[in-house]
Amino acid sequence: MAETKSKKHMLRLGVSVVLIGMILLAIALAAFHKQPWAVPPEAKAMRNPLTLSDANITEAKRVYSDRCANCHGDSGKGDGSDAMMYDPAPSDLTDAAKMSKVTDGEIYYQISEGRKPMPSFKKRLSEEQRWQLVLLVRSFAGQPSAPPAAKQPAVPGGKQPEPSGKPK
Repeated sequence: MAETKSKKHMLRLGVSVVLIGMILLAIALAAFHKQPWAVPPEAKAMRNPLTLSDANITEAKRVYSDRCANCHGDSGKGDGSDAMMYDPAPSDLTDAAKMSKVTDGEIYYQISEGRKPMPSFKKRLSEEQRWQLVLLVRSFAGQPSAPPAAKQPAVPGGKQPEPSGKPK
């Protein structure tokens, strides 16, 4: 009988250790997922070469509906039909306070490079389509244009560099 109690005690202790380990692992993973995007300075400085127009927004809506709405939702709130499957959750693109702190170049970089669970669209969408999406994303937050120029300096030489890949 004492041997049975000892086995039960060891089993409970083992299960408790495993559960505590899993909880600590989940906390560590959650903290890892909350890291901000690491966008290179040259990408942050990029300016959208496109202007806000009906044609650009119409095309962006078509692409967004096909490629983005399942996660980010029809209106950009991060409430798409697939959103609950992902951690971290898709961004709420309607958050004006948050969106006012990012440059067009940062949005373009995020669309281009992706970050798990969001895929990279660098090879799936043209540069023009990605810049059109930047215009649409800005409109979700009620900000049809980029933040002030002080936040988004001009790129020397005029031509916009393509984001060079993941930050080093």
